[in-house]
Amino acid sequence: MTPWEAAAIFAAGIGAGGINAVVGSGSLITFPTMVALGLPPVVANVCNTVGLVPGSLTGALGYRAELRGQRRRLVRLGVPTVVAALIGGVLLLYLPEEAFDVVVPVLIALACVLVVIQPRLNRWLNARREHVHPHGGPWLWAGVFACGVYGGYFGAAQGVLLIGLLGSFLDDDLQRINAAKNVLALLVNAAAAALFIVIAEIDWLAVLMVALGAAIGGFLGAKVGRRLPAPVLRAFIVCVGVVAIVKLVYG
Repeated sequence: MTPWEAAAIFAAGIGAGGINAVVGSGSLITFPTMVALGLPPVVANVCNTVGLVPGSLTGALGYRAELRGQRRRLVRLGVPTVVAALIGGVLLLYLPEEAFDVVVPVLIALACVLVVIQPRLNRWLNARREHVHPHGGPWLWAGVFACGVYGGYFGAAQGVLLIGLLGSFLDDDLQRINAAKNVLALLVNAAAAALFIVIAEIDWLAVLMVALGAAIGGFLGAKVGRRLPAPVLRAFIVCVGVVAIVKLVYG
């Protein structure tokens, strides 16, 4: 890896860490960047998951105030999240790589759609807030489990999925829901990363660049991310996602 390639991954990590703290879907920047630089898709996905852990941590810590009083909720949802992430990681490593090559463009396209419709999703959540279950109920548990499997397998836009799920089934402020989302995303990335470190092929320089960038980006995203123009941010994410799809399908 050349110094310029390492710098590109570092910059992508900063962007991904910041986006994950505020919206989710930062993997749509780091994953296609590594693929474009020549890493095999499965290896790039593994490096992305491991490298984004520090960014997930700083993003969660940045929402400490909003996390107060959520310990029981996060324990209740965190256990299925960790188990599901490990299942998703096993599927990534043991399903044929051809399956990943086929599935991931579809997942990226789905993630891009979720990023685009998130404003409408948030308006819908606000409109039905008074009708939700105070503790989420079994459907939230099942949804978080499914999202954990998805996150362990690929993970792009898992934050958008989690915000949608938590906002649909919990009667709480959206900022507190976003804080809970950051913790659950951290658990997914950390659990899958622990699995990958033990049994997967990893490019450690790529991981280091993503990790350093994501740690900075997660901190900045938690501090100033709400000031970023959301339409511009979403447009950039979708453009990166489209480039990734083209690269995976025709590269």
